[in-house]
Amino acid sequence: MADAFNFELVSPERLLLSEEVTQVVVPGADGYLTVMSNHAPMMTTLAPGIVETTGAGGQNEQIFVRGGFADISPAGFTLLAEEATNVKDIDAAYIDQQIKDAEEDVADAQNEDTKLAAAFRLSRLQEVKTALGH
Repeated sequence: MADAFNFELVSPERLLLSEEVTQVVVPGADGYLTVMSNHAPMMTTLAPGIVETTGAGGQNEQIFVRGGFADISPAGFTLLAEEATNVKDIDAAYIDQQIKDAEEDVADAQNEDTKLAAAFRLSRLQEVKTALGH
């Protein structure tokens, strides 16, 4: 069994999760990454996607994040999300609105870098919609 470490997921509104976990899979800006005990320290930005945790007792949790930052250190893992919603609470209308907003961001982009970032966000949201079966 893998060693447990402290994981906290914080959104602007509240602390969503604070528990001992054995594994966290997060949607990093360059793709999904898995964090386990004794992971090398790092900071990374997050893309829209699903954060999946495996608790020390074996329980699983899935939370949709719209982006943010991940801080991995010897003290544990803190994820600061722009917005976070438990997957159980997501309905098709919510994810459709997120996609519509991202499509508008692509259309309104003033330069190529902004357009590429918006298009990446849009593609991640479409992947989330597919993964959720909405």
